[in-house]
Amino acid sequence: MKTYVITLSRHFLANHKRAGEETHFKEKFLLGQGLIDYDTPALAKIHTIRANYPLWEKRIKEVQEGRAVLSIRQWTGQPYRSKQVEIATLTAENGVGLQRLEFTDCRLRFPYTDSEWTTMVSLAKNDGLSLNDWVDWFGGYALSEPMAIIHFTKFRY
Repeated sequence: MKTYVITLSRHFLANHKRAGEETHFKEKFLLGQGLIDYDTPALAKIHTIRANYPLWEKRIKEVQEGRAVLSIRQWTGQPYRSKQVEIATLTAENGVGLQRLEFTDCRLRFPYTDSEWTTMVSLAKNDGLSLNDWVDWFGGYALSEPMAIIHFTKFRY
């Protein structure tokens, strides 16, 4: 069976205003899966947003068909220069899914998923980030290309 890896950042990246600070994504992910009680910070991470929608569309289809799994991991130290530790393995039974995310006029302020308007606030919250951190995280992405919302639960917009 194929394994597709999604690595959650342990720290905010160098180009973020909070560079080097903990993201707490592991705890937020586990909270979103109902595996732990975690009050601070209280934002559950129930999805991740990634570039290259066509690639993730193909991969998530394989997961949903039972031909692949998602391995959710975290770097032990510096990204790409340290080992990864697996947090969880997800299958279609966990609710793994995909939605297409696009931005009107290539601006973060006007997101829509599967042709339905949504808000930056809900995207940020469900991605485990405050609105300000989410805007800073995605501000440098090529917003002219569709992005993939990879769901870790049955929740959909």
